[in-house]
Amino acid sequence: MTPELTALALAGLLQAVQFVVFAVPANRELGTGYTSSARDRPPSRQMSIRTARLQRALNNHFEGLILFTLAVVVVTLGQQSTGVTQTAAWVYLAARILYVPAYAYGLRPWRSAIWAIGFFATLTMIVAALI
Repeated sequence: MTPELTALALAGLLQAVQFVVFAVPANRELGTGYTSSARDRPPSRQMSIRTARLQRALNNHFEGLILFTLAVVVVTLGQQSTGVTQTAAWVYLAARILYVPAYAYGLRPWRSAIWAIGFFATLTMIVAALI
């Protein structure tokens, strides 16, 4: 397995961890009656600020993971794995790991800077595969 694919697999596991880190407090705060329902109506209670941030960080990772997956597929299928793409894949993963607490604790402007590092690492992989 290429290092890029390994980073992608670990990013998938990170997504699962993020889901649990969000779901546990969300279930406690909203109640399992609501979280196990069809959610046709808004909840009668609101989530705490931190739990809502964890949800947004989770959703943001879903969005970022789409582009990162595309980058890994292009690099892997194009047989363009290099030191640059491998480093960029690990930088993306590190940025996504750091992004969760940065978002949860409202670390500004670091949250945005960390997000940008991961985004540009992903773009670096795509551009490197085209060169």
